[in-house]
Amino acid sequence: MPIFEYVCRECNHRFELLIQGSAEAACPQCKTTKLDKQFSAFGVGAMPSWTSSTAPGACGSCGDPRGPGACSMH
Repeated sequence: MPIFEYVCRECNHRFELLIQGSAEAACPQCKTTKLDKQFSAFGVGAMPSWTSSTAPGACGSCGDPRGPGACSMH
């Protein structure tokens, strides 16, 4: 079950959602299904093991590419 990130077209709310099966995503704030799917922080920050980077690594808990302490979770 993939986790997707969305921005609501109606109220501009940003959120993540776990999609199960053929369920349709809806904004948790205004309940509309008019959503824009965003790139995941996991996908954007992922680098193959053969690359090197001088930037700090992704947050170990949420995968935020800005590094540890950058996300709202920590």
